[in-house]
Amino acid sequence: MSRRPVYVLLGAGVAGHFAADALRQAGFDGQVLLIGAEPVRPYDRPALSKGILQGTKEPQAIVFQPEEFYREREIDLLLGRAAVAFDPAARRVVLDSGESVSYDRLLITTGANPIRPRLPGIDLPGVHVLRSLADAEALRAGLLQAERVLVIGAGFIGSEVAASARALGREVILLDLLPAPMSRVLGPELAAVYADLHRAHGVDLRMGRGVAQLRGRDRVEEAVLDDGTRLDCDLVVLGVGVRPAVDLATAAGLAVDDGILVDEHCATSAPGVYAAGDVATWWHPALGRRIRVEHFDNAGEQGAAAGRAMAGQPEPYAPVPSFWTDQYDTTLQYYGYPVPWDQVVLRGDAAAFSVTAFYLAEGRIVAAAMLNRPKEHRSARRLVAAGAAVDPAVLANPDTDLRALSRQFAAG
Repeated sequence: MSRRPVYVLLGAGVAGHFAADALRQAGFDGQVLLIGAEPVRPYDRPALSKGILQGTKEPQAIVFQPEEFYREREIDLLLGRAAVAFDPAARRVVLDSGESVSYDRLLITTGANPIRPRLPGIDLPGVHVLRSLADAEALRAGLLQAERVLVIGAGFIGSEVAASARALGREVILLDLLPAPMSRVLGPELAAVYADLHRAHGVDLRMGRGVAQLRGRDRVEEAVLDDGTRLDCDLVVLGVGVRPAVDLATAAGLAVDDGILVDEHCATSAPGVYAAGDVATWWHPALGRRIRVEHFDNAGEQGAAAGRAMAGQPEPYAPVPSFWTDQYDTTLQYYGYPVPWDQVVLRGDAAAFSVTAFYLAEGRIVAAAMLNRPKEHRSARRLVAAGAAVDPAVLANPDTDLRALSRQFAAG
């Protein structure tokens, strides 16, 4: 009897979970071993900054599947164990317990790690990051005791944490070097709408400012800004971005450049080794260049694509990226390519926080973001997918029937 092949998945997050499931759906009948550093089954990470922090969801409610799901599919879980090294030539993974695991094929889905700026006082108690369930539980416990919260970094995580802290009734200061929340991704026009949204909910925005140091005796008590301003705070959240967790791959000699380099089938530079999710920078066939995307949808879809490729059913992974964010009583849905644009067209009522933004490059729609306008989502996706060239005045006109317009391009 021939030996069953062993496929090891390093990282029991979103990408690892969907890869394991895809392997079984593709008919792979060897051993599937899903190894995760956290002691919990794969879970819905976006819920950390919202439901978990606000207390509207319990940790068990955000776990993807019960134990029976993995048992029925013969997916072996090894949780609370982290890989410390792997050898592509020997095809062996070494764990922090000292154990070693041999594999036939390996998938790296180790995600990304929060950036901790090198600031005086950064290690004081009361300074938090948010990436794992344990981070979220510690942050929620801190928020329940805090009075004045400083969020450093107004990207998606920072903005969502600020909204959750306000929902808990805390005073919140949201600070960023950029002129408005999430402006790096959304652009100044839509970011300005979000600045108004946060102000409307009582957030003290300090845009265009950085932190020089954090101070406190037994815990954080104040922040000193780069202009000398001193802000009282008894809890700080760092939301200044993440870095792909590439240390293992680098040490193993894999090609790395802002993530583990993979092709359109999620294969790395080492035979039999794949990567997917936040850690992977992949060749996008439609764009003709490499990109890396740090969002839930991509992690799940690319993880599944990697699983199918490992099972012998490779297909080029060439999605139009998408993501969403929930803040206060609003939902933003974004669909589009991470490419430069030269014009943003707003449609709707920005003052009512109901607006669609179309991003154009050389006259063609490359992305769209719908803030509290779910009925326009499907039409906007069609226009983006078609790379439609539409007169900006037509897009901005509230009387334009987007559904009819999008069908015209889908048919053409």
